[in-house]
Amino acid sequence: MKYFYLIICFLFLTMNVRSQVVTTDPSMVVEGVPVTITFNADEGTGGLEGYSGDVYAHTGVITDASTSDSDWKYVVADWGVNIPRAKLTRISTDQYQLSFPDGIRSYYGVPDGEKILKIALVFRSGTTVGGVYLEGKETGGKDIFVSVYDLSLSVGFQQPTDGGLFQPGESVVVSGSAIDADGLRLYLDDAILSQVTGTELSHTFTAPASGSHLLKLEAYNSNGSVYDEVRFFIRQPTVEQTMLEPWRNGVNYLSETQVAVVLQAPDKEYVYLLGDFNNWEPLPEYQMLKDGEFFWLTLDGLTPGQQYAYQFFIDGELRLADPYANLILDPWNDQYISEDVFPDLIDYPTGLTEGIVSVFEPDSPSYQWQVTDFTAPPTHNMTVYELLIRDFTDEGTIAAVTEKLDYIQSLGVDAVELMPFNEFEGNDSWGYNPSFYFATDKAYGTPDDYKAFIDACHQRGIAVIMDVVLNHSYGQSPLVQMYWDGDKPAANNPWYNVNHNMQNPDAQWGYDFNHESEYTQALVDSILSFWMSEYKVDGFRFDFTKGFTNTIYGTTSWASEYDASRIAILKRMVDEVRKRDSDAIVVFEHLADNTEEKELANYGILLWGNHNYNFSEGIMGYNSNSDFSWASYLNRGWSEPSLVGYMESHDEERVTYKALSYGDSYGDYDVTDLSTALQRDEAAAVLLLSVPGPKMIWQFGELGYDVSIDEGGRLARKPTRWTYLQDPDRVHLLDVYQRMNRLRNEEAAFSTSGFVLDVTGSVKSIRLNSPDNDIRVVANLDLIPKTVTPSFSQSGWWYEYFSGDSINVSGAATTVTVEPGGYRLYSTSKMVGFGTLPTLIDAPQSEQVNLELFPNPVSQILTVNSSVPVKNCTIYTINGVAVFSQDIWEPQLNVAGLADGLYLIKLKLENGEDRYGRFVKIQ
Repeated sequence: MKYFYLIICFLFLTMNVRSQVVTTDPSMVVEGVPVTITFNADEGTGGLEGYSGDVYAHTGVITDASTSDSDWKYVVADWGVNIPRAKLTRISTDQYQLSFPDGIRSYYGVPDGEKILKIALVFRSGTTVGGVYLEGKETGGKDIFVSVYDLSLSVGFQQPTDGGLFQPGESVVVSGSAIDADGLRLYLDDAILSQVTGTELSHTFTAPASGSHLLKLEAYNSNGSVYDEVRFFIRQPTVEQTMLEPWRNGVNYLSETQVAVVLQAPDKEYVYLLGDFNNWEPLPEYQMLKDGEFFWLTLDGLTPGQQYAYQFFIDGELRLADPYANLILDPWNDQYISEDVFPDLIDYPTGLTEGIVSVFEPDSPSYQWQVTDFTAPPTHNMTVYELLIRDFTDEGTIAAVTEKLDYIQSLGVDAVELMPFNEFEGNDSWGYNPSFYFATDKAYGTPDDYKAFIDACHQRGIAVIMDVVLNHSYGQSPLVQMYWDGDKPAANNPWYNVNHNMQNPDAQWGYDFNHESEYTQALVDSILSFWMSEYKVDGFRFDFTKGFTNTIYGTTSWASEYDASRIAILKRMVDEVRKRDSDAIVVFEHLADNTEEKELANYGILLWGNHNYNFSEGIMGYNSNSDFSWASYLNRGWSEPSLVGYMESHDEERVTYKALSYGDSYGDYDVTDLSTALQRDEAAAVLLLSVPGPKMIWQFGELGYDVSIDEGGRLARKPTRWTYLQDPDRVHLLDVYQRMNRLRNEEAAFSTSGFVLDVTGSVKSIRLNSPDNDIRVVANLDLIPKTVTPSFSQSGWWYEYFSGDSINVSGAATTVTVEPGGYRLYSTSKMVGFGTLPTLIDAPQSEQVNLELFPNPVSQILTVNSSVPVKNCTIYTINGVAVFSQDIWEPQLNVAGLADGLYLIKLKLENGEDRYGRFVKIQ
């Protein structure tokens, strides 16, 4: 479309004219003239059709100071704030009006000199329904825009829309308006169809038999003329033809210059392929062929290595990105992704289409994997580290997380679980609002950045678990939009249920997948297969698997009771995963009835075990509800150690925050004191990680993260806390996690099935018995010292791991005294790391040796001062790996080449003694 002379913006690429969700009086909006906007709720999307309550406008303007259509200026009222001047007047069912009696500049308060280009609108319900506002938007959930014109000679079509499709012989209705015109002329391919005097024109003609055609509307007066153009196309009958090969959905790369594009679209009549290769026009040669319920087309003569943007144009109504796309362009959110995060992202085809578009690249460079034969560690005693890419580093990118892998490795974990990173709506999210299931989210980096992270994890022996959300989608998903009925998925949607099966509002998110549908099952299998093959992920954590059912549950149920249909659906899915990778890690966030979880566990599936409440109570000092015996898979009656126990995940309040905010006290002992709270965190960590079976740590939990989950809003970005590494008390907690994980990895006793938990009271104990080593763990979560009977299994020497001390046990009745917040880990054999690591950075030395390390933390030069001459030194990672040595002593050590993290330095003194110290390396 083109505007010449005085026309200032592309009116007819805006959706308001396509679907008539809004109409205006006058038909062409100009400044300084009263305007009335009529909203037709039954024409848009978002749920306001049939709504009987008050409706408000969330509205602003696009001006010449706006950077894009998402950059609204002079917004009237924040979202959810009801003010009288934004309230619409109901004039009939589903029809409302908003008036600007003094003109739009006055209404919005736009200063003189700033040109108004468009009015931007979203209509919403006056109150929430089911916890959310009902919205009135354009088809596909897009914002509504109304263009604004100058008072001088101007002209524009009301209909037809640019790019419209008509069948041969169909009646084409034309209407248009002008400002300051003496008359109008309508042309079809340069031949005059109609001419009138005045400023309004209406005309109807019969569509030609084929081809693409140009309508031109000219307005004229004594000073000259201007015109507007729209192009329309004649649709031919869809050709039925079998696909040349059994291609999969999406783009199939046939050669470096040829692709085949496939869309599965049951019940759809015709589809055009639009893109950079045809100027986004529905030309006859780009009408897709039909094979049953699949539409397909091959594209030839493409340029190798060039990225092409494309969409499907479905039944002349919907322009949608490919649901199987590996890369998308988002006209609203991409502008906020920096070049550093995603370099060389191609430009959005502004003015040529609307909505999200997909991208393909023939003969694109392949990532060169360094590890091609990785085998994930066994899961029976796996320790998983869960993290949110957005909040784990200051940069908030997957590349920055890769730079922190030395730190993650130092924890001794076996796997990293990434919260959802396939494309989700917007750029700032936890990721549980997925939109495109085969594309990585660009806000975190490029596809190769993700692959480099996974490759680097595998080089370190760390598995990668991908959090996937297959319970629901939101309105941005093309699979939702393809079959839509006003405010919910249509009854013929192949993939989604019309209504939520979970009637409890607290268990409703987006639009439910119908997991009984063969379409959904094929989609799920394809999604999981893609990530395993293309990105080499080692397994999946499935969000809210309790929702994978069509059983209807009431408002008082979270679907926790046994559901045989759900079990069958989940087992089928897992079977398909194992066909593709028999060693794939499968983790469910199920949290349902134990009868159901036991069956899934015995099927080899890992299940989340949430013990946040119990551990929080114990750490705070309220032990009447601190029993975490359900952390034992044996206590649940399971035959396999499939319970992933944790005291924090992304979903729970942080235990340290609760301790500091609500902890109990007794005399001078106060849990709200930071060092006290951190010591109690240590006791809780020792208890949790001593229980056999897989475990999970939430990011920064090993450092006592104390920022509330609700700070700034539950889903809001949270600050990183790498400065915690400068706090000796927090580093001590980190050391406990590292040492416990090392024991879990290297000591068989921590995998024994011969264990007993006695954790109902304030003093908690765990007994582990194995052929070569018996272990007794005791912790005092009371507020006063306690005398404890660890129930030693034999007489003789027992070794306390953390202190390096030992006691001679006379029998099972032997007692030990444990201070509040204290803990002990005794074993019949000395275990790996026993007595070799000091417990503090500033651990006390003998009276004869004074040792000083500075600066600490250090970025480049570490200076070591010792009152006794030093012979040589060695620097170790916290896992005991030597990374630096110096045989000829120099007190200034260049540590610039070390990765960020915590290190142990061992000094060999001239007198033959060894001394240890710690330091933290930072950038």
